[in-house]
Amino acid sequence: MDEGSSGVRVDKWLWAARFYKTRSLAADAVTSGKVELNGERTKPAKTVKAGDSVRIRSGVFEQIVTVRALSDKRGPATVAQTLYAETEESAAARARLAERMRYEMPAAAESGRPSKKGRRDIARLRKR
Repeated sequence: MDEGSSGVRVDKWLWAARFYKTRSLAADAVTSGKVELNGERTKPAKTVKAGDSVRIRSGVFEQIVTVRALSDKRGPATVAQTLYAETEESAAARARLAERMRYEMPAAAESGRPSKKGRRDIARLRKR
C-alpha cells in the first residue's frame, strides 16, 4: 500500500481494490460513467486520495465506498478489502435489492423452451 503518496489513478485503484478484473475494464467503466468520484464523473487518470467517495455501478447494483488506503498493486482479496469501506446506506440498499431479486428470479428462470417431458405433458393436455 502506498501510504505516503499523494494519490493513485482511479482506474488503478479500482483494479487493486478488486472491483474489476482487469485495469482496462476499470478504465472502460470510468470512461462510460459507471464510476463517480466525489459525486462527479471522472476520467481514468484522475487521482484518488484517502477519504474520497467513489460510487460504482455494476449491473443493477450500486456501491458507495470511502477510500481508506491507496494501492496501485493488485494483491490478495483480504488486503484489497482494507482499501475501502462501504457506507451503511449502500450496504443496506444492496442487501434489499439482492433480497428482492432472489424472490423474482425463480419466475424468470422458468420461462423458455419446455423439456421433452414438458412437451409431452402439454400435448397430453391439448388432446383432452
